[in-house]
Amino acid sequence: MLLKDALASAIERLTVAGGGSPRMNAELLLMFTLVCDRAYLFAHPERQLTDEEQSRYGQFIAERARGVPAQYITGHQEFWGMDFIVSPAVLIPRPETEHLIEVVLPVARELKRVRLVDVGTGSGCIAIALAKELPAAEIHATEISAPALEIARANAARHQLARRIHFHQTDLLQGLETEGLDFVLSNPPYVGESEEDAVQLEVRKFEPRDAVFAGPTGLEVIERLIPEARVVLRPGGRLSMEISGTIAAAVKALLNDWERVQITNDLQGIPRVVVAEKPAQ
Repeated sequence: MLLKDALASAIERLTVAGGGSPRMNAELLLMFTLVCDRAYLFAHPERQLTDEEQSRYGQFIAERARGVPAQYITGHQEFWGMDFIVSPAVLIPRPETEHLIEVVLPVARELKRVRLVDVGTGSGCIAIALAKELPAAEIHATEISAPALEIARANAARHQLARRIHFHQTDLLQGLETEGLDFVLSNPPYVGESEEDAVQLEVRKFEPRDAVFAGPTGLEVIERLIPEARVVLRPGGRLSMEISGTIAAAVKALLNDWERVQITNDLQGIPRVVVAEKPAQ
């Protein structure tokens, strides 16, 4: 089969299956199959695929057609200009989460030596991106899931930042002996079980449920994290969390005894990051 015919067939199959962006997914999986870039696809439409290439590409398209995220098929996702290993053990890093880093960096760069913790690190994308941007920072990362922590460690090693990040297997900040931190950051589970029908099917079906759903209201994990963060932060230290518009008002209410509470919207105008400062007393 010619490359152009295989691609056209895949696009048609993914269009029928639904799920969005059939051309982009078909091209991505063909690039993964052939270990090439998009320019190669455009430049070699008449290339004959081998039987093995056709078979592998067909398997990948079948997986995507049943809803498996392309990132889990390829095992990779880009975040903050870096390539991360991902598996069904971790939430797929998303562009929206980059806002968390964008909000923290300007303040962090003004400090001589930054000390921070990424809570529920998952793939490690937040901690690793910050380690790249803040070469003198002391960085901790916590994760309750052993398989997820393994992925985070592997990603840190791939980017030659393993020695810069202290990984801890624990629930939120439990047992973390470090205090006087400048920042606590987290992309916690914040979707309520009552919102499940509004969540994309492939997210509900394939991404780790504990990393998506917090409980009935979506506030359950954040309610535990706020007081724990207060313990480890220095006076004036900042708690930064990714949230959704659904819970923004409720999260702000939970932070009523913190200072300088600010909510930043993402590019779609949806409340995405909340930042609060621990009071001096």
